[in-house]
Parts: sequence; C-alpha cells; structure tokens
Amino acid sequence: MRQNVIFFCWAFTIHYLSGQNPTTTSNSYIAAEFTLGKIMEANDGFPSTNLQGEFFLSYGSYNNYNASEWVQQLNYPKTGVMLGFSDFGNTQNVGKAYAIMPFIELTPFKKTHINVGFGSSYIDTQYDSISNPNNRGASTKVNWSFRSFLYYDIIKTKAIDWRFGMGYAHHSNGHTRLPNQGLNSFLGSISAKINTKKSPTVFSEVRKTKSRQTYFSSRFGYGINVLSQRFNTLKPVYTIALEYGKIYNETFQLGYGFYYRFYEHYYDYIKNNGALIVEDYPIFQDNPFGYASNFGLFVTTEVLLGHVGVSLDIGINIYKPFYKVDWRLTQGYEYTNAQGQTFEVLGELDWYYEIKRTISSRLGLKYYLVNTDKTPKHNIFFGVHINANLGQADFTDFSLGYVYRFAKKSK
Repeated sequence: MRQNVIFFCWAFTIHYLSGQNPTTTSNSYIAAEFTLGKIMEANDGFPSTNLQGEFFLSYGSYNNYNASEWVQQLNYPKTGVMLGFSDFGNTQNVGKAYAIMPFIELTPFKKTHINVGFGSSYIDTQYDSISNPNNRGASTKVNWSFRSFLYYDIIKTKAIDWRFGMGYAHHSNGHTRLPNQGLNSFLGSISAKINTKKSPTVFSEVRKTKSRQTYFSSRFGYGINVLSQRFNTLKPVYTIALEYGKIYNETFQLGYGFYYRFYEHYYDYIKNNGALIVEDYPIFQDNPFGYASNFGLFVTTEVLLGHVGVSLDIGINIYKPFYKVDWRLTQGYEYTNAQGQTFEVLGELDWYYEIKRTISSRLGLKYYLVNTDKTPKHNIFFGVHINANLGQADFTDFSLGYVYRFAKKSK
C-alpha cells in the first residue's frame, strides 16, 4: 500500500512538472548520463564495494514559452523526469537500484546548472539478519530517492550539449523499517543533452510580478514509522500543524508555525510496560498519552510551481520526552557470546542525542487542487513528506491541508 501511494504521488508530480501549461509551447530534450563514484559506508562492517556506476536517461522541457509566473520568477528552469539504473559496486550484498525522479534544473550562470531530483527507487538487495547482516543501509525494496547535481557545459552545439557533473545521491525508506542507515554516494558524470526540437532564442515577454501576500495554512498528517528493530511493525504518527507567513512574487513562500504529533508506537510501549519504562522511566505510566506526544515550532520555505509545491521545514522540538527511549532502543545493538547467550547494549544519551532530539526537519511535495498561479483565496493540498530528527528519517507523512490567502499587495 505504501509503495503504491508513493508511485501515485510521483505520477502527479511528473505530469505537472513536465507540462504545467498545456496551452504553451515547450521545447524538449533528452539527456543520457554516465556516472562513476563511490558509495559511503552506511555502518561499521559495511560490505566492501568497488566503484559505483550509473546510467540515467532524462526527458525534460525548456519552458521557454511557458507564461506561468513561477517559470518567470525562476528564470525559465528546465523540468522533467529521469529514469536511472545504479550498480553500487557489490551486487551480492548491496545490489542495484532502479529509480524514477521528477526534477527541476536551474541555471544561475551561463554554463552552470543545478539539477535536483526527488522520487522513488527500487533496490533489489536488502539487509537480512542471517544472509546479509552487514548491510544496514537498506531494509526495504521501495525507498525514497534524492539526487542533487551541479553541471558545467564543456562543449555546446545546436544539437548536443556535453556536460560534466558532480553530485550526491541518497536512498532511504523514511524510517518505515529498520535498519535504515540509508545509502549515500558521491559521484561524477559525463552527459549528453540532445535537443529534440530547436531551442528558441526569444523567451516569453510576460513581466515578472512583484507582490506580497499573507497566508494562513493548517494541515492534518497521517504518518507511518517503526520504533526499533525489535518493534519493527508500522504504526501511525498523527500530526496537526498551523502555519502563517508571506508569499512573495506568487512563487516563494516563507512562514512559521506550530506542530503537534502523537506517536502510537510510543503510547503502546508505555501502556505495555516496556522494559525501559519499568526500569528507568516509570513516571511515563502516569500519563501515557502526554509522554507519547511531541510539539514544537518550525520555519518553512516553499517554492510554488503551479499545482506542485516543494517545501522544506526546519523546527525545534520543545517537548518530545519519549525520544530518549527511542534513541536508546534504535542506537543500541545485540551481540551473542561464545556460550550462545544474547545481550542487548542500549544507545547512550550523548551530545549527538541532544542535537537530534532538538532539531526536526521535513522535506517533500504538495499537490494543490487550484493552480497557485491563479492566487486563489482558498486552496486545498495533498502532501507527502519525510520527517526527520536533524537529518535522520523519523517517519513518512501523508497530509491534507487548507490554505487561506489574504489580499495581495503589488509593488
């Protein structure tokens, strides 16, 4: 079910980023890219790997004649979808990945391009406690995938642009099964961007809007995650959030807000008298609901791309008391001695725990029912996000939200 929802979300994103305005003319291109690099060790004892090799095929649009406001504001970015194959350099223990990612590419300088893709990947080799215990990077077949590359034009002709690239790739299941250290790679690439239609020299003449608009937003989220390898079944995380801020030039959204979350895994562990509750935190039994709760403040930024929004939140957890139990369980490990006895070692509440307990983050996509270029007074959105403690996934979140816009002020 989770996998079907993820692919459904990307189908929407691909459709709208590849052609937001069907009445305009968008010249297109195909790009073939070969990469070489190295996957980082996800954990101690991670399987040894050779060079990582990849092949990506992209279909993109120039959006030269797209009159949408976000296209003007972002200086006519390229958008599209990429399909990729990755060999991590150890097919037996780490495996191969097959990815699909919508992308957006910005051109801050004449020959320099920034390409960011966010989607899903299928990894054919996972962690197994018996047959593959040293690969703790991935434990599910379907994962989130992220790719960020910087390209530089080497040779540019009317038909083909040859480019050199350097970047980073990441695969993770969003804390829906453990272990989930994630697979991270640093790569270099050579690519050929082939123009399927002649690129025009004249862009749309629509002038950029200079405006400011106040907005209010609320959302309800239904998340899923696991607690630890011992408690490795999916349970809900419920979220309510309120947000207030400004929309600049109909494209860039900045705001701040408040969130409340309730973790069913935390609640059940307390109610079922988990070992750490009985031994170290018996006070949690006085109010299981309260100690299974989390609330905090956040700042948010979002780029509005018509029906699609790309959002990033950075927050501070004001109250998350159960995370000390969460940390000790997830950062611990088990070992078996020569006599066959199994022992559990719990994680330590060190300085790194304090940082991760305090800082939260949230990254993902929204789909708006009404095109944001129309600056609607009322709008509804559906969202899919990865929520994290600092940079480590906490839960995958599906949300339903409402946005109210106040009167727009033009400059």
